[in-house]
Amino acid sequence: MKEKILQNEKIRQMLSELRLPNIREQLSQKLLELQTKELSATEWLADLLRTELDARKLKEQERKLKKAKLPIKHQLNDFDIEACQGLSKPQLTQLRQLGWVEQYYNLFIMGPSGTGKTFLAAGLCFDALQYGYSALFRTMEQICQTLKLRNITHTAKAEYLTLKKANLVVLDDLMMMPLEKDIAHELFQLIDFWHQRTSLIITTNKSPEEWTVQLGDQVLATAILDRLLFHCQVVKMTGYSYRMQNRKTIFEQNED
Repeated sequence: MKEKILQNEKIRQMLSELRLPNIREQLSQKLLELQTKELSATEWLADLLRTELDARKLKEQERKLKKAKLPIKHQLNDFDIEACQGLSKPQLTQLRQLGWVEQYYNLFIMGPSGTGKTFLAAGLCFDALQYGYSALFRTMEQICQTLKLRNITHTAKAEYLTLKKANLVVLDDLMMMPLEKDIAHELFQLIDFWHQRTSLIITTNKSPEEWTVQLGDQVLATAILDRLLFHCQVVKMTGYSYRMQNRKTIFEQNED
């Protein structure tokens, strides 16, 4: 019995050296299954390796989800497509199939605040993660901060490289605010790098004509839009703000 315990401990040490922590953690249970279940050596080994692979896939999925930085609402199953003006249910279904990501298509979602642009973009980003893509959700402010500091801080430099490696990037509220000249040119360089390498989802409440004002440069605005709108599906969300129509109050209803 003592010899068996020592042997199992040696196996655990070897599993640690081989960086197979999930098998190591479940070794006792798996050895018990080998004794109690009618498994061939091949079946038992396959099950053992599957345990490690499944655990690794789960951890990788959790890592990607954390890196994506999605907003709280990102489950498209909760998206009220009936209240959405500008996108039909069949169109949403087609977008969720994500074939356009493989073709490096962009999705340009325009419309007033509160019409569901961010929810839709975040939901498609989450779907992409579930399909195994590397997908990121970033606001305009976060992108500008990264561009401003990428040559100054290690964190910003690492984030910049992460953005360049992604399969899909959401740029939320693009052109929400005027850009400094240097940042505008940095943004162009990044978008130029993404061109036909990465799929982008752009949400904006500004028309293309207003981008010139935000960038302060018509030539630059044209160059950016030229790259974004090439191989691009435009979705125009219309109607009233969903948030304002469904806002809640902390007060009880007063009776007259």
